[in-house]
Amino acid sequence: VYQLSQYMVLEPGDLVLTGTPEGVALSGRFPYLQAGDVVELEIEGLGRQRHAFTPWAPPEGDR
Repeated sequence: VYQLSQYMVLEPGDLVLTGTPEGVALSGRFPYLQAGDVVELEIEGLGRQRHAFTPWAPPEGDR
């Protein structure tokens, strides 16, 4: 949080997402997200976000 706050103003309620901790993906205990999976996040009094994952496709110019 300290490093991030050197570049931007953090407000109460801000979420800081840092990615996957070291070693988690290599353990094999947790499956990767796949096309069709849905991730839903809700914060009481703020709202809900729902994201459905789709297959990745390269940008038009890279095909």
